[in-house]
Amino acid sequence: MRRMPTSERIEIFSTGAANPGILYMIWIFILSGAFSALASGIGAVHATVAATTALLPSWALLPGLFVTACFISMSIGTSVGTIVALTPLAAQLATATGSDVAEMVAIVLGGSFFGDNLSFISDTTVAATRTQHVAMADKFRANLRIALPAAIVCLVAYTIIGITSGISAVPHVAAGTSWLLMLPYLIVIVAAACGINVLVVLTIGIAACVALAMGHGSMGLLEMCSTMGDGIKNMSDLIIVTLLAGGLLEVINHGGGIRYIISLLTRRISGARGAQGTIAALVALVNVCTANNTIAILTVGRVARSIASQFGIDPRRTASLLDTCSCITQAALPYGAQTLLAAGLAGVAPVAFLPHLYYPIALALAVLITIVIGGQRRAVNGRRK
Repeated sequence: MRRMPTSERIEIFSTGAANPGILYMIWIFILSGAFSALASGIGAVHATVAATTALLPSWALLPGLFVTACFISMSIGTSVGTIVALTPLAAQLATATGSDVAEMVAIVLGGSFFGDNLSFISDTTVAATRTQHVAMADKFRANLRIALPAAIVCLVAYTIIGITSGISAVPHVAAGTSWLLMLPYLIVIVAAACGINVLVVLTIGIAACVALAMGHGSMGLLEMCSTMGDGIKNMSDLIIVTLLAGGLLEVINHGGGIRYIISLLTRRISGARGAQGTIAALVALVNVCTANNTIAILTVGRVARSIASQFGIDPRRTASLLDTCSCITQAALPYGAQTLLAAGLAGVAPVAFLPHLYYPIALALAVLITIVIGGQRRAVNGRRK
């Protein structure tokens, strides 16, 4: 890299920034900004928040939001779609009830990775099972032993917080509020839960907002365009950071940074516990370099399979470690796409979520416990002794 011409370095950087995955995320950011601003402008989010606080007791808002995020992410297999569907609602709920916006949105962020880690249609599940040559159902059962206890612990914690924190529900709905305004937001949530592509979901949501605004006469066409433009402009910082991250990470990869990490971690491995710890650390560090959990799994998958074979680790366990540890890392990255998207939609700094990410922390502890307790279990013909 030292002798490489500047023009070639710029080309490598631009290749990373123009990665299809990066550009796909940018389109999501653009449509998310437009939908979020327009839904707020016509009163859709406010009406949905009013209905939620009217239906649920105040103590149930936090656990209810977590369960909803887990359910939607499990249904659609993507954390991004879950964040798009629920973050505006979580942010408005926080404002309406006097709660911390970062804490409320962090609940959605954590719950979104529950399904990203477990769902049969998640890209991380597909990557982990294919690289380790195991069936999805087997990997799911291995994963569930780690993810379910962590989710239950978080659900109990959110319930206790809801009961003891004195969250105040909104008792009244503003006069003249039309429940029909909930329709665009409900359409987005239902469409996301049905597994429809997130870009299509957002487009449908925008169209529903436009139809309602024109039907009610609350906003004119030019005002709606201006509102959507403001929403997209609010996502500009996020778009720039995403492009910069994509370019810089490609430069790191081209310079051999990821290969160096793999060689460094695989030099000295002793025992099954050390092998599992190495696999977990390997996918986590590569995830830090790539900011993409699926790419991290694909990058280290072959090496992980070789380590697992050498030390007699069940391939189902290896697939579970790859998927779980990559999701933990992705959730904690301030420059990860999911965190940046949630921060942009909620209007807070990406690092503000870190103290409130209870589910990734619980998941990390669960992984550590299973490595320490089950580290010496060996596989015989693909089955545990």
